[in-house]
Amino acid sequence: MDPIGLLKKHYSNNDLAYSILLQHSQAVSQMAVEVASEAGCSKTEIEFIWESALLHDIGIIHTDAPSIGCHGELPYLLHGIEGHDMLVREGLPRHALVCERHTGTGISLSEIREKGLPLPDRPLEPISRAEIIICYCDKFFSKDPNRLGDRLSPDVIIRNLEQFGQDKATRFKEWHQQFST
Repeated sequence: MDPIGLLKKHYSNNDLAYSILLQHSQAVSQMAVEVASEAGCSKTEIEFIWESALLHDIGIIHTDAPSIGCHGELPYLLHGIEGHDMLVREGLPRHALVCERHTGTGISLSEIREKGLPLPDRPLEPISRAEIIICYCDKFFSKDPNRLGDRLSPDVIIRNLEQFGQDKATRFKEWHQQFST
């Protein structure tokens, strides 16, 4: 499977979005492979993590996020769901789950319902070790064009997540304790 080729297929006419997506996804995938190796993942699982980390944000192209070159109609919150649908159409259902479960530290079904979020009526939280590793590593890297490639500190990530609920920050802290050896 060629994740870079798949990104090019969907981003061929959008240089800014592709450049930002590629730089962000490469940073996430590099860290995710390191974390997975340290966590004792198998070679097959590490390969899946590398592929999925490169593809986790593929759906941003269809969102309204002009600061990163995306001029679609969907709210940015839906980029994971859109990415899921894109990868299912590509015949990659397992990779698709990473897309829909990586937003924040995951979004619970109760949160979707209580907040009336425009998301499918199902839990969107990472479950597998691969999904958790990618979700964790994604928090360290912004798609802000002025900060591409810069690794955020855990303290900054925690402060950012606290805006969405203490449970999000707590989950990240647990992951950080697990993966930062």
